[in-house]
Amino acid sequence: MALRSMHTHTCGELRADNIGQTVTLTGWVRARRDFGGLIFIDLRDREGLTQVFFDPDLCTPEVFSAAETVRPEWPILIEGEVRHRIEGQTNPNLATGEVEVLCTRVEVLNTSKTPPFQIEDHIETSEDVRLRYRYLDLRRPKMAANLRLRSDFTFAIRQALHDRAFTVVETPALFKSTPEGARDFLVPSRTQSGHF
Repeated sequence: MALRSMHTHTCGELRADNIGQTVTLTGWVRARRDFGGLIFIDLRDREGLTQVFFDPDLCTPEVFSAAETVRPEWPILIEGEVRHRIEGQTNPNLATGEVEVLCTRVEVLNTSKTPPFQIEDHIETSEDVRLRYRYLDLRRPKMAANLRLRSDFTFAIRQALHDRAFTVVETPALFKSTPEGARDFLVPSRTQSGHF
């Protein structure tokens, strides 16, 4: 079973089998749509997207008021009941497209300024802007998938070596260039005075 801290499920794993369950999700607000009486939020984490809706007749005024204030990229925690989407409103292009969560509790974990670019794969943004705001760029699905692939690949190599009784001995890296353009720093030698 996966380890979880603040949530019971990820935003990419809810399916029709979860209908009727009470779940807790955490993630970033991808989009908010206000239809006057109802508010819909697309909640995104590294695993996917889930649609959350707020109905003033079914949730407290405080919960609905909080839903009116949240903005894109705000990290939030929601709790609610998984329901089947209304007939004709399902999204076959989305893994969680059959279901939505009726929110009964919401907690704004933090606020966020409007990002300099949209956190989506199909939006083209200059590389300079993406590298300047690398922490945002890494939230994009393609970049997050690249990070996951690299992590899994490194883990597989280390696991294979471990299974063959290799011992990992790491030598500290005294300098390292980075593609983001950070400066290189050389460390003075303790054992050879005046050398780096």
